[in-house]
Amino acid sequence: MQAHPPTSRSPWRYLRDRDVQHAALVTLLTLLLSAGLVWLAYLVHVCRVAARSPLQPPRRMIVLVFGRQLVRDAPGPDYRQRLRRALALVEQRHTDHLLLLGGYSGGTQSEAAAGEDWLRRHGLAGAVRMELEQDSVDSLENLRHARQLLRIDSATGELPPVALLTSRYHLARCGMLARRLGFDGQPVAAESALSLRPRTLGRLLIEASYLMWIDVGARWAALTGNRRMAERLS
Repeated sequence: MQAHPPTSRSPWRYLRDRDVQHAALVTLLTLLLSAGLVWLAYLVHVCRVAARSPLQPPRRMIVLVFGRQLVRDAPGPDYRQRLRRALALVEQRHTDHLLLLGGYSGGTQSEAAAGEDWLRRHGLAGAVRMELEQDSVDSLENLRHARQLLRIDSATGELPPVALLTSRYHLARCGMLARRLGFDGQPVAAESALSLRPRTLGRLLIEASYLMWIDVGARWAALTGNRRMAERLS
């Protein structure tokens, strides 16, 4: 099988877009004028969501499992934690429907397909309904394509409630994007508890910056009536 070309997951790839540049400038000005206090508030929110999110949904529902860039064509440590949690939710009968999210980020298969292979090899029951979303390269695209798949599958065209399963550091951003896209999404953490290792702390700092960039940009778009900018998050 021919490998698909790797696709950048970096948010900087969006900076070719003038609306995203505009949002980045407004975010930078907000950061400077607030002496960093606004960013600190986002960091507190990211850490709070990361620390307090549960390990299972409040009721039986569809589980959206967010992918992660593959390592030598296989799930890396963070992605394996998400898949292990998904497997546990199936075994504990919290779900019978998994939607794996993630396109090609380099290698011969998508993140979703690699996740399905891992789950099957680790004992996932054949009766579980499995869907793959393989066209996305970031969290916003994950949710946009998931929304389309779930609406097609729904008799009414309405979105069902879903569990958003990902790493703790990633939950705040996924939750905010899901709300903007009309989901009734419940966070579910992959890890049993929030780690305080340097790598995780670094991810929390980065996620707070992402969250501020997205949220401040969206608020500025609403304030100024910039529909094109707002549509990038809907």
